[in-house]
Amino acid sequence: MRKQNQQIIVVAALLAVAVNTSCNSQNNQAKANSIAPAIINLKPSVITDTVGYDTDDPAIWINPQDPAQSLIVGTDKYSDGGLYVFNLDGKIINKVTGLKRPNNVDIAYGLDVNGKPTDVAITTEREKNAIRIFSLPDMKPIDNGGISVFEGEQERWPMGISIYTRPTDHAMFAIVGRKSGPADGYLWQYRLSANAKSMVKGELVRKFGKYSGKKEIESIAVDNEAGYI
Repeated sequence: MRKQNQQIIVVAALLAVAVNTSCNSQNNQAKANSIAPAIINLKPSVITDTVGYDTDDPAIWINPQDPAQSLIVGTDKYSDGGLYVFNLDGKIINKVTGLKRPNNVDIAYGLDVNGKPTDVAITTEREKNAIRIFSLPDMKPIDNGGISVFEGEQERWPMGISIYTRPTDHAMFAIVGRKSGPADGYLWQYRLSANAKSMVKGELVRKFGKYSGKKEIESIAVDNEAGYI
């Protein structure tokens, strides 16, 4: 009789463990469900007009007089691509076509063009090994056809670009990356200035930056105030 009681006690204990485990599992699942992030479907408030080939990199020019009239400048990355200018409703209002695979674009404010502060959109033109500079908001070329970059190098295709404006004297510099390059000196920095004909030229001032050789550095950001790239 005692043996039978012992067996009953063992069975009861196992059942208790099983029930407790099941309850804990259900509680844990309930907790997991309660803290699981909600799935939110984001919908665009504006969809831009279609460009010719491959919409790629955008930048925003903020109109200092009327922010509602600000512009979106985007690259159409193709061998016969261009820069497209959209209003804030996503409508194309201007464009520059015939660019040889424009890759990235950045915008800067107040480039000194013979005493006239000029806002600019600057893009890399990969298949011409150059950067292109256009005044804003009219998108007129002010670079005499382009500024050659990575001269003397075997691997020249420019891709990423960011503009640094030095706070102390408002000097402006283009930081340019490329499709591939050396282990050291992957990024090149050019000082931008205008000649007597109001055309902007670029002067190489330094080469810097380590490169792993695995993938290109396409995205470049600059903090003007802190002086960091």
